[in-house]
Amino acid sequence: MNRQGRAWKRLWHLRGVVKLLLGAAIAAAGCSTTTTARLKLPPLQTVPRVDLDRYLGTWYEIAAFPQRFQRGCTGSTATYTLRADGEIDVLNRCRLGSLDGEEKVARGRARVVDRATHAKLEVSFFRPFWGDYWIADLGADYEYAVVGHPSRDYLWILSRTPSLDGAVYDAIVARLRAQGYEVERLQRTLQPGGRT
Repeated sequence: MNRQGRAWKRLWHLRGVVKLLLGAAIAAAGCSTTTTARLKLPPLQTVPRVDLDRYLGTWYEIAAFPQRFQRGCTGSTATYTLRADGEIDVLNRCRLGSLDGEEKVARGRARVVDRATHAKLEVSFFRPFWGDYWIADLGADYEYAVVGHPSRDYLWILSRTPSLDGAVYDAIVARLRAQGYEVERLQRTLQPGGRT
């Protein structure tokens, strides 16, 4: 077999290996069990309607399910800004280790996927990968918001201020429990002047 023939053979072998690995990754993802599937829960409900103009701006993280990409974060905020193309710029900030720690910044983009309600969005920090961002609860005056995921494995309670009234927080948690969230996983986020 000549050099060109051997090169084609290696290329076909490599293509087969890539297909095998890709198939294994897809199968593994399909086998992973989400909280929604594990507990046989109905689909996560979102709020009936979101006014995106009112939703834009800065939110303080009050509590969240711990995530690897937020390890060590305190004083976490998310700022949403409308882009000329209709998508939304996302700017996440936190301080590592303490409120005086080094600032960590993550920039991303969000897009609405449910045009009827604007309650279901997708967010991307690593293109071309997008993740669900569903607004599951929202204050009447947009003073707080709860962001979830259909898997119920991600959850953030947000507020326009660094603290949230205890009774309001408890009512949010009760509604989340009724939606099937394992609320005992929630961890409060340290904020300047806020409650831990």
